[in-house]
Amino acid sequence: MAESTSKKSESAVKSAPSQPPSKKKTSKEKRKKFMKAQKKKTEGTEKLNWGPPQDAQQFSSNWKTLLEIMKSTPDVKSKQMGPEKTNSKVKKENFQKKAGKAISKPGLIPEPKIPQNHGKTDALENKKVGGPSKTEHKAKKRKVNGLPENSKPATKKRVEEPAEKKPTEADLWFDDVDPDDIETAVGQEAADIVRRRKGVRTTDAQSTESALVKEHSFEGVTRAVAMDCEMVGVGPDGEENILARCSLVNQFGKCIYDKFVRPTEKVTDYRTAVSGIRPEDISEGENFKQVQKEVANILEGRILVGHAIHNDLRVLLLDHPKKKIRDTQKYKPFRKLVRSGRPALKVLSREILNVRVQQGEHSSVQDAQATMRLYTMVKKDWEKAVKEGKLHGVAEKILRKPRTPKKKKTAAQPNTVIAL
Repeated sequence: MAESTSKKSESAVKSAPSQPPSKKKTSKEKRKKFMKAQKKKTEGTEKLNWGPPQDAQQFSSNWKTLLEIMKSTPDVKSKQMGPEKTNSKVKKENFQKKAGKAISKPGLIPEPKIPQNHGKTDALENKKVGGPSKTEHKAKKRKVNGLPENSKPATKKRVEEPAEKKPTEADLWFDDVDPDDIETAVGQEAADIVRRRKGVRTTDAQSTESALVKEHSFEGVTRAVAMDCEMVGVGPDGEENILARCSLVNQFGKCIYDKFVRPTEKVTDYRTAVSGIRPEDISEGENFKQVQKEVANILEGRILVGHAIHNDLRVLLLDHPKKKIRDTQKYKPFRKLVRSGRPALKVLSREILNVRVQQGEHSSVQDAQATMRLYTMVKKDWEKAVKEGKLHGVAEKILRKPRTPKKKKTAAQPNTVIAL
């Protein structure tokens, strides 16, 4: 048996054809094979002329060849964009599913009421070629919202702002607050209620004039006169003062002198908000020296009343005897009453006279009238204190330099020899 199997294998080997040993193809052989395959593909087509076309026939032939190349080459962009489109479709479907679930939950947006003839209207709309018109589009929206077709959309109502309530006496239960402070914080109506409750009368332009000026009185120069000046700024920063207006009133508040003064230097700050002076007021004013001379003649031998009067005299380049000056800013009873070392004229007239002055632009005539009214209220006590040596209601300390002791001269005694 073993011998028979060995003979069969030998006969099978002899019968098999001899195969040559396999060799790997080189790059040249691969290139040749590729070129042959390309030739076979382009055998039936015309030869391509890649140069620029010269005739009309060549133009058309080039167009045909371009179309053939476009058909043969695969569309790379479509392959790249394919998966993105599918992904976007999947995203849209997922979003629609989530939206449907959210709407179906209870407590959220109610489902729209669909009318019974909804299918018929859709069929009619699909038959139309031009699509739904604007009116039909609006009607469709109303159907979705559950409103009838003929109904108009509800207009938004304007929210009316609540009117400010006027304060009443019940609202102003406090008593220890200054009416002026209430006016700045709350308003004039609330301040008027507090003033009425306290028995304080409201002041206006007529009431202030009647409170400061005595009617049917002497209009000439009296023994005491009050003076006030308005100033404007000169210099690079407008800090230096020059005279712009000078006003004097007599003992009864009557104006006896009031003149604008032409500036002697270039004005850099008119201070209109405080002084009330404007360029047209002083452009054709009186000469400074003339005003200075006239004011000096009025003040000679008279009592001069003012508020911080040293500033006015400095601007006028004048001087006045100290015993003849009555300064309401330095009068001690006024300072005690207002609790201020240097009270303003506005504060004094409000607290003592119950009159409002210097509301906005100042008036030198009104300020002089207020100072004179303050002086006349306490004239007897003030003049009595001056006779007692108390110029501002207080005995002034006279500061004098201590006397230096005189040196005794030593006379030369007789029988003494003075060495030279």
